[in-house]
This record gives sequence, C-alpha cells and structure tokens, in this order.
Amino acid sequence: MKFLIIQTAFIGDVVLATPLIEKLRRFFPDAQLDCLVRKGNERLLTQHPHLRQVLVWDKKKDKYPGLLRLARRIRRERYDVVINCQRFAASGLLTILSGAKETLGFVKNPLSRWFSRRLPHAFGTVEAPIHEVDRNLRLIEHLTDASFEPPRLYPAPSDFATAQALAAGQPYVCLAPTSVWWTKQFPAHKWLALLQRMSPSQRIFLLGGPDDRLAGEAIRQRAGQPGVVNLAGQISFLESAALMQGAQMNYVNDSAPLHIASSMNAAVTAVFCSTVPAFGFTPLSIRHWVLETSLPLACRPCGLHGYQACPLGHFACAETVDTDNFPLP
Repeated sequence: MKFLIIQTAFIGDVVLATPLIEKLRRFFPDAQLDCLVRKGNERLLTQHPHLRQVLVWDKKKDKYPGLLRLARRIRRERYDVVINCQRFAASGLLTILSGAKETLGFVKNPLSRWFSRRLPHAFGTVEAPIHEVDRNLRLIEHLTDASFEPPRLYPAPSDFATAQALAAGQPYVCLAPTSVWWTKQFPAHKWLALLQRMSPSQRIFLLGGPDDRLAGEAIRQRAGQPGVVNLAGQISFLESAALMQGAQMNYVNDSAPLHIASSMNAAVTAVFCSTVPAFGFTPLSIRHWVLETSLPLACRPCGLHGYQACPLGHFACAETVDTDNFPLP
C-alpha cells in the first residue's frame, strides 16, 4: 500500500496532520507513507522514521508551474490512497489528478465532489468540542478505527544536544510571543507583565522564526531581565521542539508553537485572543492550561484565523486576559 498525505497549510496544520502518519503506520506497518507540504515546512519532518519521502510545493516562487509538476510526479507514484487535509482548490486538484484508487478529503474542498470519499469539516462547541486532530483522523477511520492518536515530531539526537547546550543544566521556560495573525497574538506589554511576575534570574527562551526576531528582541530589551534570551530565528523547528520538551513551562498563542508543544507532550499554557478553544486547536499535552478573556464579548470570535488588526480597534479579547492567572514555573 502507498499513501500520500497532503497538508500544504501552515506549520501548526502540518503538526496536527502527523497523527495520520502515526495511525497509518500502526495499521499498515509495511505501507509506504509520503507527505506533501509547502516549502519550509518540510523541516518539521526531517528524518521522520515513518515517512519514505516528503514532497514539497513552493507556493511563493513556483506556484502554478510547480503545481503541475507535482501533479505529474504524484501520478507517477501510483498511490493507493491520497488523503487531503486541505480545504482549498489547489490541493483538491492534486488529489483528483493523482490517479489514486481512493481519494479522501473534506466536503469544504471545492473539488471534493470528485473525491471517492469526503467528510464534513465541522467545528464543535464549548460543550462538545471537536479537535482538529479528530477531524483529520476521521478521514481514515474506515481504514483504521475510531481511536485517538496524538501529534508527534521526531527531533534528532543533534536537536536534543542543541537544547541541552542552551539549557546548560539550568531550569528554564520558553515563550513564543508572536503569531502569523496579529489578533491571535497576545500583546507584547502583556507578555512583559507575565515576565515581571517571574524571578529576575529565571531563564527564559524567546522562540519564533526569522520574521519574529525583531519582536523577540524588543521584548528582551524591555524586560531588562538577564535571564531572557532571544532565540527567534536562531534555531530550527526541531531544535525548538526539543527545547520545549525540557521546559518547565511553555507560554504560547493559538499558533504553531502550541501544537509543537503538544507533539512533544510538553507542559504548555496557551492564550486565546480573537479565536476560541471551541475551534478545536487546543493543547493536547497532559499538562496544559488554556487562558482567555472572562468577558462575554459579542465580537469574539471575529474569525477562524484572526486579522492583522482588531476590526473594532479595542482588542479587548487580549487586553482583558489577566496575566495573574498564568501558572508560573
């Protein structure tokens, strides 16, 4: 059997698709498993023990010509099953052009009518939440079973060695202060209020990508605490994952670092600003905390992903989250 999993969205979405890899390997131990991701995200799956290969689509540099080349390459592979976790037309086109015996995906994909099996992508409620992992696993439930499988990443020994060298034998916490979406991002002054509650000698690693370097540096400088170290853009995804696993606590937004923490079963505190836990992107670590405003704001949630600015200008969903409620290490 040959399987292809398609998830060309953001970093966190790829992490939340990894339970498909784990479960397919458990039920089909001799199968060949491949994954397709957008360029940059392949670093999450480096040396993944269950994957034969990772296909990469460069959406920015070579979007449509690259898509056609990928379609031809996928068709040559003669996959038995293609599993599409994406809800956009480009991934749907790759799915229907794959020539696979079975094509699986969500009804929300505009080309899903040509899939051999399609399922609803439904959001839960506060009373009956549905996690994104559950939604993804339902795509293969008819091939496996209804059991849950957590996300998992596989840092290499060298990644753990980097984390150990940074820690230098001292306890530490990690803080990922940014997000792709501004209204998912807890404001810098609120993160600084949290840091002020910690011991001045507390070792604190600021995490993020190269684009987050300046934001992390601004927090480091304003904190004025000698233990704050800005690692944004300095270490890889898997080095960050290894570092988060060993942290006393990880403080994150509703963004990719939340799901990386879940993949390592690392202690995590997640703050939800414009989005809500009912969307299904909450932490899965055994030790986790979720913080959000206690006010019944009529404007929240303002969207699934958030915006580049608060639509109403007050950003009350973030400003009214009390940093005194955050658990300290």
